[in-house]
Amino acid sequence: MADDDVVFPPGDGPTSGISVTLTAGTLRAIRERVGKRGVSAYLEKAAHRQIERDDLDELIADLDRTHGPADPEAVAAERARLTGGASDAGAVA
Repeated sequence: MADDDVVFPPGDGPTSGISVTLTAGTLRAIRERVGKRGVSAYLEKAAHRQIERDDLDELIADLDRTHGPADPEAVAAERARLTGGASDAGAVA
């Protein structure tokens, strides 16, 4: 089976070079954090994190369709319980 036939999960498989266009400010900020030679690894991690967030957004949307949207006060209370902080039911996300 050729590599083109194998489906790799995000973060796995052989590397492949592509061209990416970024604004000058974004590229400068990345290079300040990771140096000139760390840009590809930084972008790989950022893309993987975005894929995870997209997957989570899809899961939340599915749950909202099935069960209705979450109660903001219940979410705030649970967040407070998990973080040991005060409930911020009136805060806007």
